[in-house]
Amino acid sequence: MTLSIEPRRPFPWPVLAAAGIACFLAAAIALHLLRPDLDPVHSQMSLYLIGAHGAWLQAAYVALGIAMVGLAFGVYRSLAIEARSAVPLLCFVLGSLSLSTTAYAWMDLPGVDASFEGWLHGITAQAAFLFATTGIVLQALRLRRDPSWRTPARWLLPWAIACFAAVWALALWHDAPRGLAQKAVIALIVGWLSAVTLLLERRRSG
Repeated sequence: MTLSIEPRRPFPWPVLAAAGIACFLAAAIALHLLRPDLDPVHSQMSLYLIGAHGAWLQAAYVALGIAMVGLAFGVYRSLAIEARSAVPLLCFVLGSLSLSTTAYAWMDLPGVDASFEGWLHGITAQAAFLFATTGIVLQALRLRRDPSWRTPARWLLPWAIACFAAVWALALWHDAPRGLAQKAVIALIVGWLSAVTLLLERRRSG
């Protein structure tokens, strides 16, 4: 008598990533509708963390951080051995930790004396952008080394570079409407994450 052992199903990393991204998008859109007191063009996302319904966005930031890490794990495991690297994964983990810290360390409101919490918020917010976009670029470069990822990598890499450049443009272009410019950069990054999540799910399902 022989026992048949079913192969273990891989963990659904793209499902986890998609759920986290969806939570973030839902909370961000809902808060823009529920907070008419904030000007969407000039109000940074950080202002939506403070006040009514701010806990929704805090949870959404954490969910997005989990999504980034889950996606990084999923992509790492999908790659051929020679294409794998722990460096993009480390960047996404650090970006996730920075984003989660940003959610719970509030920015200083205009006209209020500078505080340690406000300083921490600023540092971790910039770190979240830089770690995430660096991880995106490095991950896109690694995708080019796997034949099965090489075709989408042709457009994922320029997109990743655009995300990285947009973060620096946001930091250096002081006259830009802060809210709109920041949200455009976030949309660019979340869009890249969403595209890779969809591609990874297709590979898992196929």
